[in-house]
Amino acid sequence: MAFPSWFRWSDSQLRLPSRNPNDMVVDTLMMELGWQIKQAERLQRDKENEYRKIMTGVDYSWLVSYPKHSFDISPGERLQLEDACSKVHPSYCGPIILRFRQIVAEYDPDVKEVPHLFRSVLQEAAEKMKEEDEVKKLARQWTTKRAMSMSLTTFKSRARIYPFMSDIKTISEDVEREAEPTRRVWSMPEFRTTKDD
Repeated sequence: MAFPSWFRWSDSQLRLPSRNPNDMVVDTLMMELGWQIKQAERLQRDKENEYRKIMTGVDYSWLVSYPKHSFDISPGERLQLEDACSKVHPSYCGPIILRFRQIVAEYDPDVKEVPHLFRSVLQEAAEKMKEEDEVKKLARQWTTKRAMSMSLTTFKSRARIYPFMSDIKTISEDVEREAEPTRRVWSMPEFRTTKDD
């Protein structure tokens, strides 16, 4: 008997359903925030242990058991951060994480400051996305206006060019009448508009 026939599901059911990219962005960014909070807690505990060790001269850190996760974001703040994360385009997810890590490394924040830094990075990204959208919008408008103006030049123009005909009276015309008739070369053609009857 074949081993796979014992299972009730088929290969097509084994595939994981595809997830919405925005949900993946929210999950990824919130996991990064959680990880940075844990790291900040660990660094804070390490600093406290070093301080106690210096003050007492004895290291009892091997005796202490710490809670796995003591700081938690309030539900309202979490919802606000998730909402801000949901507005992020998937292509910005990586740069946001890199910027957030860079800021955390620069400032070495307290645990309670980490969510505020995360919010500021999300706001920076939202402003940058808005600026890029405006630039794209202006570029699209310029392209459409350019295409419209180009399409207007393809219409049949009412202006006709008559390079050797002129009804314009000039001062030099009197001189030309008395002079011998010579072939005149014009530097610019004359434009006339014809009226459609």
